[in-house]
Amino acid sequence: MKFPKEVRRHCPKCKKHTAHTAAEAKRKGAGSARPLARYGKKRTGYGKGTGNLGRYGSKPAINKFKLTGKKLSKNVDIRFTCKECKKSHVFNNTFRAKKFEMV
Repeated sequence: MKFPKEVRRHCPKCKKHTAHTAAEAKRKGAGSARPLARYGKKRTGYGKGTGNLGRYGSKPAINKFKLTGKKLSKNVDIRFTCKECKKSHVFNNTFRAKKFEMV
C-alpha cells in the first residue's frame, strides 16, 4: 500500500489542522529471555518430573494442526509529526498490509 509522506491532519496539541509528516514507527521486540526469572524458559529442571507441567508438559501426537511460520501481513504503525509544534502522535486506526511504502 502506498501512503503519502505529508498529510494535512488535525493536531491535538495545536487544536487546528496543520501539515504533518508521516513515518513508519519501528516496533520493539519482546526482548531477550531472562533465564533466572521464575519459571523461565531456560530454568534447569523445569518441565521434568511428575505432575501437571502446563505448557512444558507432553506434546500432542500430531503437531501439524496449527498454522506455522510468520504472518503474511503486519499491522502498520504510523506516527504523524506536526510541522508547527513538532509534537508526534500515533495513527490509531491501524490496518494490515503486506507491503507498505511512503510516497
